[in-house]
Amino acid sequence: MDQINTIGVLTSGGDAPGMNPCIRAVVRSAVGKGLKVIGIESGYEGLIHGEFHAMGPRDVGGILQRGGTILKTARSEDFRTPHGQREAIRQMSNANIDALVVIGGDGSLSGALKLAEQGVPVVGVPGSIDNDLFGTDMAIGVDTALCTIVDIIDKLRDTATSHNRAFFVETMGRSCGYLALTSGIVCGAEMSLVPEVATPIEEITSSIEQAYRRGKQHCIIVVAEGFKPGAALLAEQIKEIDTGFHTRVTILGHVQRGGSPSPMDRLLATRFGYHAVEFLLAGKTNVMTGLDGKEIVDVPLADVIANPKVLTPEYINMAKIMAK
Repeated sequence: MDQINTIGVLTSGGDAPGMNPCIRAVVRSAVGKGLKVIGIESGYEGLIHGEFHAMGPRDVGGILQRGGTILKTARSEDFRTPHGQREAIRQMSNANIDALVVIGGDGSLSGALKLAEQGVPVVGVPGSIDNDLFGTDMAIGVDTALCTIVDIIDKLRDTATSHNRAFFVETMGRSCGYLALTSGIVCGAEMSLVPEVATPIEEITSSIEQAYRRGKQHCIIVVAEGFKPGAALLAEQIKEIDTGFHTRVTILGHVQRGGSPSPMDRLLATRFGYHAVEFLLAGKTNVMTGLDGKEIVDVPLADVIANPKVLTPEYINMAKIMAK
């Protein structure tokens, strides 16, 4: 591999709390090793259009506590095409960018793999509140999003108890129910409904009825957005059945993406950014930084994209037992 003198860094796809600390870590780690850093605006769209600017330690000062991403993010249909990918590589060559750090979720890392297959040295960093990426125990943004969900559910429980209500709370998670499952466990929800586990409406109704019969003054059902038929329709169907509770729906939406990153996310993002630079300098390219227990490891991008993230069976069983 040719010597690396300049690293490009971009954030892509959905934003996640902790992306800014990761950008900061990449810049300061690279500069500390005598490298130049180019910030790329608006993800792959900015890569195609050459929206570049040099970054130094002072450019990333004061961003640890900021949510979102100072580099902005966007989804790029052009980058999905061979022409768009060639244009991105051409822009990198014109700017003398030798390697790339991509911070984002599955779509972003799929794009990173496309560049890697065409000879671009790439390291991916998992940034996704869904925690749906194979090869890492945790992604940037998950802890902060979970804290946000827990805070809201705790508040909803107060009003649910006051009005004797069953609340259906929809979290993000199109294909991975990690947020719904873990927030359900730590909030004491009666059920967590996730796309990985088929749950008939009769079972959901029975759970609500049993909670009422046991004398509970509220009922919380956490629903991942990928669970069908979805929280709103589910609540409408159950409203027609006398369960003892009045039903309400709260869809959390994009509030889960925002906010100052938690200390855990700041630390994880910093570790990922630091190791991304270390991997590149060690010749470990076309990989993703992953958390394996307490260690940061390099995971081939091809493996990340090819394999689905599987929910921990222990968590699924635990959620059922804790709800009784």
